[in-house]
Amino acid sequence: MFIIGERINGMFKDVKVAIEKKDKSVIQGLAKKQVECSANALDVNVGPASDKPKEVMEWLVKTIAEVTDIPLAIDTTKEDVMEAGLALCKSKPIINSVNANQDKMDSLFALAKKYNASIIGLTMDKSGIPKDAERRLELAMKIVASCLEHGIDLQDLYIDAVILPVNVAQPHAKEVLKTIRDSKMLSDPPPKTILGLSNVSQGSLPQYKALINRTFLTMAIGAGLDAAILDVTDNDLVDAGITSELLMEKQLYCDSYLAAYRKK
Repeated sequence: MFIIGERINGMFKDVKVAIEKKDKSVIQGLAKKQVECSANALDVNVGPASDKPKEVMEWLVKTIAEVTDIPLAIDTTKEDVMEAGLALCKSKPIINSVNANQDKMDSLFALAKKYNASIIGLTMDKSGIPKDAERRLELAMKIVASCLEHGIDLQDLYIDAVILPVNVAQPHAKEVLKTIRDSKMLSDPPPKTILGLSNVSQGSLPQYKALINRTFLTMAIGAGLDAAILDVTDNDLVDAGITSELLMEKQLYCDSYLAAYRKK
């Protein structure tokens, strides 16, 4: 499973304060910790911490680049902020994200081509997030078709079925799992699938959040999930993901499989 670490996000209090104070040590510490914990990429989101998001994004990317050349997922809804981040990435970046509105796909697929970036496609449009898998799949197919029209390799596309908090949208969980499973039939080769995992437990009681995340991750891997944006420092969560992939024959068994996979 391709793991994107979620912690460099201005929505977190420590990151917000670090951005305000331009404290490199906090950002670099989070970057190094997530890399040590087996992250394959790092999400970078300025959050609401500044009224100059473009400058903050540039500062974050440069700050991270001083300690690691791991791929970065530039996470923003603003296209100028997106391009500012992409332009500074050392390794193949990820655009997080594009929805199924044609104008957004046209502009962001153009950026993906320009910067040789992978891209996360959200199964939502101006009408919002669909309630059922069928509509999610329609939007996923629209993203796939537009991706091909723009000359983007489908191996660089991740479909995100957009999980909502279970405490307010419980029926969505099973629809997301069905979307992940059926996305594999959209094209040949099929697009990869991804989830912003922590959304599923948002708003739940603190003592249950980790359990909800861990359980849904294993269910999603069983449905064919390829990647997730998650808290890579949660060892139990990552170990559950590794073990799920083992049981799905995505990894070879050995007695010390956890250590072997993390080292890999």
